[in-house]
Amino acid sequence: MPLPPAAERTPLHTRRVTCQGYERTDGLWDIEGHITDEKHYAFDNEWRGIIQPGQFLHEMWVRLTVDDTLTVRAVEVSTDNSPFPHCPAILPNFQRLVGLSIASGWTNAVKQRLGRTEGCTHLVELLGPVATTAFQTLAPVLSARRNGGKGGPPPVLNTCHVMASDGPVVKRWFPEHYTGAPETGSAEPEGV
Repeated sequence: MPLPPAAERTPLHTRRVTCQGYERTDGLWDIEGHITDEKHYAFDNEWRGIIQPGQFLHEMWVRLTVDDTLTVRAVEVSTDNSPFPHCPAILPNFQRLVGLSIASGWTNAVKQRLGRTEGCTHLVELLGPVATTAFQTLAPVLSARRNGGKGGPPPVLNTCHVMASDGPVVKRWFPEHYTGAPETGSAEPEGV
């Protein structure tokens, strides 16, 4: 377990988010997200009756179909389980994502179109990891296709501290894109 041992405790709630990326045969890409919320105790819901442990309070899906530029070409959404019967009524609004690019400003653009009462909180939250999954799905494949993987800087360059253009990982893996200071001085001979 990567975290230190926890205090004695009782599980109450589990949220699961699963995202998968697919390359389609027509040259487009499908990025799918699935979110579930489950309580670990039975509780009453005015519309659904008693929701038992193992039954999802929320279960929702989103599929974005994107092109090579990460532009959304199609959107499909589904609400299989929700606490209110009115939740699925907002699903048509998600068509507002068509034409947006998963790039800088994505989160703000999504909130402008689907924020507050214009969308579903859970599906909007799911669009964050779906966007990351889109990048993770396309970037390595498209990078490898460009000139045998040698065309332009790698898409991960400067996306986090480990991939900083002046850091040791870039210096080792992508030396042609390394921007740090060159090594100075000569190495000590062995045995000195």
